[in-house]
Amino acid sequence: MDRYLKIHQARTADPTPYEVKLAKAIEEVFGSGVHHLEGLVKGLNDSGIHGPDGAEWTPESFTAEMHRIGA
Repeated sequence: MDRYLKIHQARTADPTPYEVKLAKAIEEVFGSGVHHLEGLVKGLNDSGIHGPDGAEWTPESFTAEMHRIGA
């Protein structure tokens, strides 16, 4: 018996357009070979993807946003 949740089973709602855009940008940064927080934040900022308040990402703001959206 499989006791682990599938990703879609843990969702409380469909991802918002903002969350989809952010996820795609994160995948692009990871796909470029970056795998640390500082590089991820820099990659997001360099690509023009900013935080929900419109400000550039910092490691702290990115971590807080991931916590907020449950990622």
